[in-house]
Amino acid sequence: MGSQVEIRGISKSYVKGKKVLEPINLTVNPGEIFFLLGSSGCGKSTLLRTIAGLLTPDSGKIFFDGKDITDLAPEKRRAAMVFQNYALWPIMNVQENVEFGLKAMGGLSSQEIRKRALEALDHVRLADFADRKIQSLSGGQQQRVALARALAVDPAVLLLDEPLSNLDARLRDEMRLEIRRICKERSLTSIYVTHDRREALSMADRIAVLNNGILHQTGTPRELYCTPADRFVACFLGDANILPGKILDGKKIETALGVLPFQCEKEVAPGTEAEVMIRPPAFSFNRNNDSEVSIKATLKEGTYLGERTEWLLDSVCGSLTVSETFPPIREFHREYELFVAPENIVLLPGSCK
Repeated sequence: MGSQVEIRGISKSYVKGKKVLEPINLTVNPGEIFFLLGSSGCGKSTLLRTIAGLLTPDSGKIFFDGKDITDLAPEKRRAAMVFQNYALWPIMNVQENVEFGLKAMGGLSSQEIRKRALEALDHVRLADFADRKIQSLSGGQQQRVALARALAVDPAVLLLDEPLSNLDARLRDEMRLEIRRICKERSLTSIYVTHDRREALSMADRIAVLNNGILHQTGTPRELYCTPADRFVACFLGDANILPGKILDGKKIETALGVLPFQCEKEVAPGTEAEVMIRPPAFSFNRNNDSEVSIKATLKEGTYLGERTEWLLDSVCGSLTVSETFPPIREFHREYELFVAPENIVLLPGSCK
């Protein structure tokens, strides 16, 4: 079982007075696949490298299983890192690359080093590639070698810094499944940095969303997608229709589309200016039950994406995006009636003023 990781008040500045990370507080559970998600420059890689010991925080503490490791050297943390560019030695074959980290640890016999290297390669399904040169491998295979090298040292925490960004779309899909399988089989605590929301949603147990060094929300993929804390999280996790309005009594909001019910666990004072979100797949061109809200809009254009079509419609509150799987042929410039269930109209708490 991997270690619990606690991040308490970690902050970092590269230039005096300009913080890359505002004080961050996070807990990653043992055996959890935890994602740090955000755009370039948001501070996610800085946080990962601070956990690894490659950077020194300005303030705060890092704990593995309750032990303060903030000032420990990287090699003493039992944290292994998989880099974006793989960081493999071209002059070594596959097995030698995997053995490299074990030799650096010291204290192991040559037989134990060989045994652990081959076990790690077997775990990533590359046991038959031990004698191959790195240059002869595909990008996906090289990424597996880098992963095997990290696994061989038996880390308590596995750190992954955008490990799939150099792969094509098909290989990325394959490696997502492989990395999740390996981490779950070994009950590894894994902290994974990415800017790819699809990668995070498909692999993570939980996700932390960062922007400009600030932690906006932490939760499961479903929680972040369906009940985002604010407009930034809503839009970063996927396409979203955002409607401004004013809160009325009884969990209703008055918008340009009329009075809409909304979902929110907390009470919001009437008269408060706020926003609600409706995800494109939540809309339907057909009424499914009597409780659904009806909205009229004119079809403007469509984008065919194979498994679905994205429609753009004009309404009294502006453009609406609707996602439909295998739709019939629809007429442009025609007015349609859209339907949405009340539970899919979600108040954005961060918008309330």
